[in-house]
Amino acid sequence: MTDPFPPLIRTSLIQAAGDVAHRIAAPLAESVDRDGHWPREAMQALGVNGLLGLHVPKRLGGLGEGLSALAQVTEVLGKACGSTAMCFGMHCVATAVIAAKATPLQEERYLRSIAEGRHVTSLALSEPGTGAHFYLPRATFRREADGFQIRGSKSFVTSGDHADSYVVSTVAPGAELDPGTFTCLLIDRHTPGIEWGPVWNGIGMRGNSSRAATLNGVQVPEGNLLGREGDQIWFVFEVVAPFFLVAMSGTYLGIAQAALDLAVSHLQQHRHEHTSERLAENAALGEKVAEMWIQVERTRRLLQHAARAGDEGTPDAAQALFAAKIDVADTVVAVTNTAMTLLGGRGYQENGKLARLMRDAQAAHVMSPTTHLLKGWLSRSVLGLPLL
Repeated sequence: MTDPFPPLIRTSLIQAAGDVAHRIAAPLAESVDRDGHWPREAMQALGVNGLLGLHVPKRLGGLGEGLSALAQVTEVLGKACGSTAMCFGMHCVATAVIAAKATPLQEERYLRSIAEGRHVTSLALSEPGTGAHFYLPRATFRREADGFQIRGSKSFVTSGDHADSYVVSTVAPGAELDPGTFTCLLIDRHTPGIEWGPVWNGIGMRGNSSRAATLNGVQVPEGNLLGREGDQIWFVFEVVAPFFLVAMSGTYLGIAQAALDLAVSHLQQHRHEHTSERLAENAALGEKVAEMWIQVERTRRLLQHAARAGDEGTPDAAQALFAAKIDVADTVVAVTNTAMTLLGGRGYQENGKLARLMRDAQAAHVMSPTTHLLKGWLSRSVLGLPLL
């Protein structure tokens, strides 16, 4: 069988991610969740270790990696702290968008800083009026002599008011109903006219600092246009969707693996006093563990295949990527629920680790693109129909 990952991805890069996960992300995961604390310490450590530059070209000081590396790094981080993996994943997607058609100015101003671990970026695509249909922005831009003026609202901006820049989708006035003609602009954090809403108080992924943003005539220089005006549907399916789906799939796969590990540890360490039988020796409980293991490993293999297909640009890449995210959402919800039944009362405690994993898992189906939307895209792709 062909090794799906080159040695660099298996060793040094993953070891660096694992070091951050073990030393910083995992110990802080409880407080990040409890206090809704943006995982600054872990993000800084990822920068120090060069991982913020995962998708920055090597010639600019980055690692120059693709989807396969993203899948593994987000799984490692997701196993330690879902919120950290989510913030890192959104940074990676936004970085890939910037790098896809970066101008020399954007390379020097943004990508080099990202590679040096000094710049965190994020996405601002979703809007309150279009929900999961993030490719239908209503925020508008108006051309001015030296750039653009943006007005509108964005919702669920991960790392809101913490990232240094945001990839923002906009549309020319009058073109709001055309799904293929929106324009992406890069906005710096401290640009006047950005008004942040309160942190979204979700049941899970509580450290994301997910916020709404109102853009009140925000001025953006010409040099911060990503690609060309109106060509952003290319970004959606060639950059945003692949990197987003892999980042999310890796994150939730890590959460599922963490739940499986908790269940295995519980069964190995506890026994019934009246029989002296370890729980691990109970065949019925062992069958549940086997089912969980199959679910997690099946999902991992599908994600590895999808990421590799995306890196190689194979004809089935889009279908595999859609399927991977659909599958991981089912897996993480099922595995965390089964883990709860295996841990029993020990797992059913407020603010416990398994409770956090279960709450984080619930976002897998509802974060855009939702499972419902992805199944629609997958079916249309299989049937030879246009996706939009």
